[in-house]
Order: sequence, then C-alpha cells, then structure tokens
Amino acid sequence: MEEKKFDLNSIIGFILIFGILLFMMWQNAPSPEEIAEQEKQEQLEAEKKAQEKQTTSNESTKVTTAEDFSAPQPGDSLKLVDLKNKLGAFAYSSTLPSATDTYTTVETDVLDLKFSNKGGFLSEVILKEFVDYDSIPIALIQNGNAAFNITLPTTDNRILNTEDKYFEPTVTKNGDNTVVSMKFKASESKFLEYRYELKSDNYMIDFSIRSQGLNTLVNSSQDINLDWKLKAFRHDQSITYENRYTRLTYMYEGDKIDKLAQMGEDEEDIEEARWLSYRQHFFSSILVADKPFKKATIATTDLVQDEEVDTVFTKQFASKLPLTFNGGEADNNFQLYFGPTDSKVLKQYEYDLEESIPFGWGIFGWINKALFIPLFGFLSSFLPYGIAIIVMTILIKLMMSFVQYKQFLSQAKLRVLKPELDAIREKHKDNKMKAQQETMALQNKAGASPLAGCLPGLIQLPVFYALFMFFPTAFDLRQKSFLWADDLSSYDVIAELPFNIPFYGDHVSLFPILAAIAIFFYMKMTTGQQMASQPTQEGMPDMSKMMKYMIYFSPLLMLVFFNQYASGLSLYYFISNLISIGIMIVIKNYILDEDKIHAQIQVNKTKPKKQNKFQKKMAQMMEQAEQQKQAQQKRKK
Repeated sequence: MEEKKFDLNSIIGFILIFGILLFMMWQNAPSPEEIAEQEKQEQLEAEKKAQEKQTTSNESTKVTTAEDFSAPQPGDSLKLVDLKNKLGAFAYSSTLPSATDTYTTVETDVLDLKFSNKGGFLSEVILKEFVDYDSIPIALIQNGNAAFNITLPTTDNRILNTEDKYFEPTVTKNGDNTVVSMKFKASESKFLEYRYELKSDNYMIDFSIRSQGLNTLVNSSQDINLDWKLKAFRHDQSITYENRYTRLTYMYEGDKIDKLAQMGEDEEDIEEARWLSYRQHFFSSILVADKPFKKATIATTDLVQDEEVDTVFTKQFASKLPLTFNGGEADNNFQLYFGPTDSKVLKQYEYDLEESIPFGWGIFGWINKALFIPLFGFLSSFLPYGIAIIVMTILIKLMMSFVQYKQFLSQAKLRVLKPELDAIREKHKDNKMKAQQETMALQNKAGASPLAGCLPGLIQLPVFYALFMFFPTAFDLRQKSFLWADDLSSYDVIAELPFNIPFYGDHVSLFPILAAIAIFFYMKMTTGQQMASQPTQEGMPDMSKMMKYMIYFSPLLMLVFFNQYASGLSLYYFISNLISIGIMIVIKNYILDEDKIHAQIQVNKTKPKKQNKFQKKMAQMMEQAEQQKQAQQKRKK
C-alpha cells in the first residue's frame, strides 16, 4: 500500500480557495436593509398563502408563482433587484405540490413506463412481452442507466440543467391515447413542457419539447443542447455475441446510414441527423426528429473490459443535439421508439428505421431483405423454427446446386486432360513459357479452363455472407428452442467447463462441433477432387501441403469461433455442408461420366475454337515474352 504523504502546496491551495470563498460570500451577503425587506416579503407571502388556502377548493390548489416573490420595485438596491430576480425566475418549480422525488407510472399493452418528476424524463421503460436470458423482463431504462438533459442558458448568465429540476406531471386522454405532460414551470403561464403521447399497442411514443413565456428568461442566442445518454443493459446469454451487435446507428444527410465503431471508443460530428438508434442487439431505443438536427455529436464507449466476467452493461451511448428556439420559444417534435429490433415492427414506421438493423451492405443486404427474410418468415409461419432453418437451407442449396455442378464438371474435364497436360509440361520442362502456351491452347480447345470452376464459386460468396448477417439479426429466432438448443439466437450448451478457454469460452456447444465435422469431410472430398485434377508441376508439393492444412484449419475455426455464436447459424452450416456432401456424391456417381466427358473433349479439340479478347491478349503477351526470351538467348550465344 502506498504511504500517504502531506502535500504542503495542496494544503496551502485549499486554504486559499476556502478564504476566497469566504470573501465572496461576505461580498455577496445582503445588507441588513435587504434582509429586513426579504423577511417582510416572506411574511406577506405567508399571509397571502393562508388566505388562498381558505378560498381554494380541494380539486384546484393554487401554488406559488414567480410573481409572489415580489417584482423589483423603484428604489430597490441593485443587490435586492438581483436577489428578487433569482428568487422569481425558475423558483416556481421548486415550490410545486408535486416537486418531490416521486414518479408517474403509465401502462400500455406493450410498455410499462415510469416518468420521474425530477428531470421530467423516463426513468423506467420495460417491454412487457419479452424477457432476457435469465427470464427477467427486458428493461431498456432502469436504475439510472439513462440521462436526458437540456442545458438552458438564462438571461442572467446562469445555466439551468433540466435533469436537476422538478416537473409537474399531468395525465390526460386524447381519444384512445394517453398523454403525459411534464412541465417545468416559472409560473402558471411560463413553462417548459415535455409532452408524451402513447398509443395502447405501439412501441412508438410521440414526444415534443415546447415552451411558453420563457423568451424573457432563456437566452436563446446561446447554444441550447439536448444531451441523451444511455448505458445498454446486457440481455443475451453470450456477452461477446451481444456486444458485437450492440451499436449506435444513425441516419443523416437525407438517407445515408452509418454507425459508430463496434469496439473501443468512437465519436463523430454529423450533420442533418434524422434519427439515432441505440441498438442493444435485439432491442433498440431510437430518437426520431421531425426536422433533422442541423448538427449532432455522438459517441460510444465499450464497457465490456473482460468478457470472462459477468457484466451488467455492454456499451454507453451519448448524443448532444441542438434544439430550436424560434423567437425564444422551444418547439421541437420527436418520436421515441422503445421496442424490439425486428424488421417487421420497424417497417411500420417512417424514415426507414429498419435500416438500423445490420442486414449487410450493398447486394448482401438486398439479398437478405428481398429473399431470406421473406422466405424464413413464410416457413416459420407454419413450421417450428429449427425445422424452418433446415428447410430454408435445403431450398438454398438446391437453388445453388448448379454452381456445384459447374465446379465438378470443370474439375472432371481437367482430370481427364491431366495426362496430356503433364506430357506438355514434361516436353517443355526447360521452357515454362512454351509449356504455359500449349497448356492454355489445349484447355481452350477442350473447353476446360480452370476459371470455369472458379467463377461459379464466386456466385456463392454473396449468399454465404448474406446468411452470415441474417442469423444474428433474425429476431424471430430469439428464445426459440430446437432439440438441445434452448435459444437458436444464442449458443447451445451440452457441457459447462470449470475454466475459460481463450476465444472458445467456458462451455461446449454441440452444433459447432457437428458443423466442423461436416466441413472437414466436405473439404476432404473437394480437396481430393481438386488435387486429382491439378497437373503435376514444380511447386505442386507445397500447394498440396497447403491444401491439406486447410482441410483441418477451416473446421478448427468453426469449432472455436462459432462456440459463442448463435446455434441457428451453426445449424445452418451443419445442414448446408451435409447437403453439399450429398450433392457431390450424386453428381460424381450418377450425373458426371468421365468417359463421356473425355469423348466430348476429343470432339471439342477437333472443332475450331474462337478465342475471346482476353484469351487473344494473353496469347499475344505470351508470344511476345517467348520471342524476347529467344532473342536474349541468341544474344548470349
């Protein structure tokens, strides 16, 4: 333990500061005349209150107003004028009958809400229809994890923070909707109001910030900012998995969508911000502006320091947003969304809120939105969710089976040509350029280009990546069980480990093991086919060794990194590779006939083959290179 030492400089500094404070208090202390005047006003006020208490009804209680503190009069000293102004301006709210640390609770069909009289904002938001991994109702705001504050510069050069002020609550009805009004008052006719309008079965709340009569009290020439902060609660079983998909996403400059960094700290200044989404993986808190914020400063901080330790929060979000005060009065309209990060729900609202879900950029997102989401939604409407994943996987693999057929056909052609290609390389073993020319010529005549097998394979990449993005964002999979998996949106557990393995975790998931086994056998089969079709050449043993390593490396990656991922995704890879193995066996044993392929190649070789521009260009380049090489050899001789 570090020994504590006296710091003489610090002690002297504290003494000086304390002395300065005493001097300032003495300078600002009211004179005896001012104190007498203040006591007189307080006595008059007390008498006036007693009279009003006798004349008012129980249903309507008149509360103290700023005017009751007595306006400055001619002949008052400057200190007395300043004192009266400070007592009057914004003193009203601290004398309200409701100005206590109490709450106003409102319930809808989908939300349990608690409004704090202090600060006027929501102190609790609970989603009634959902629970977390530990069967506790989902709370987006609770126990002080959110802050909502407006900084108000006053005309007497002070800064008021609304989070420290008391608001007067009123609950009324507007048709079937519930209206909650929270007013921070300077008087009955001068106030700042937060107005919330709630629909019974809706996650979206109409929210407005407006003022009345504050133009003489608020200095609107200075910046008036709204600060909205939120610490995101952990709701999922896997901290790693949830934190990966917990991010601040926003729309700005028309229809641009972007997000802050996934890890660490990040801060951005953006313009024309339409909405901000504090996404907590499967649940979101979204602020939508009726008119875009001219500018905004947004920030995120990763709060998960150690994923092995149980944590309450994943990330902290913060936004500083400018408010508009036209003619010195606030008039800002918003919407607040507290609900599931579900594309079906978010599509019901304006401004493309479903784009806050990471479907993938470009074509990957388009494939998800146009194909996989509707397809899975249809299948899961009448099938159990695990079965729906299997059926969707089968349909996708059948749709992509032509790609595998093209790949196998190309490999079969190369395998048939292998003796001839090996003979060419042996014949021109001292002239690699000539060997390459004759190899390309033979492959071109036979219609057996190696690229013919690669290009169809590239078609699978967008589908592969789109599905990789689909499963982590599929809200319908959340807490849906299948076989031994309790939750298809989280990892399955067949054994708990008494220790934590880096990158792997403290549990064993079975679906990634099954997927790794299936990938191993699939790669062993495909790699064997590829090696058999490759011509023998220098450097081939090294390539063969690398391909053999890949047979073991890819399943190992699946086994380790997918142990923390959604079991639905591992289920897809398991079924997908099983089907690929089946398709491969069928194509090899029942569809492709190497004797027929050989006969067709011999026919193709006799036909004149027209080269495309790329092939012509490659041939010309090789011929030029060969001529240059021969010229160099002649000069050496």
